[in-house]
Amino acid sequence: MAKRKPVSPEAAAKHEADVALAGRFDDLFARAQEAEQTLRAAQANGASLEDLHRAGKRLDSALTDVMRAAFAAQRAESGPLGYDDRIYRRKAMATSPVRAWTMEAERLLTLRESHRLTGIVRLPRQSEAAPGTAGSAASTINA
Repeated sequence: MAKRKPVSPEAAAKHEADVALAGRFDDLFARAQEAEQTLRAAQANGASLEDLHRAGKRLDSALTDVMRAAFAAQRAESGPLGYDDRIYRRKAMATSPVRAWTMEAERLLTLRESHRLTGIVRLPRQSEAAPGTAGSAASTINA
């Protein structure tokens, strides 16, 4: 019977980093929920476009962080050997805990992409020159 290949120092370091990030999942998830509540409150209160844009960007950032933490938890659940051995990683991906993290991470990824497409308010483009200056459209029309 062949011995299992030892874990490389690089894989152990990546695993430790992923375990640390996965440990912050609950905190990051709470931040994302708070950012979503802030955005929904701003929408309900008729906030300015700039405020809605900022709140949308904050939610995007929070969703990105929590999604990365979920993917880190998925990799961490596979174990340190999963970073080096593709067969081991493939087998680990079929276990219940890893599948649960995969579904959560993909749900968050879909939520973030949907938010990026429809949830961030687009600000109107600012003109290149300030109104009333020689390069502005108003000054060329009046001239």
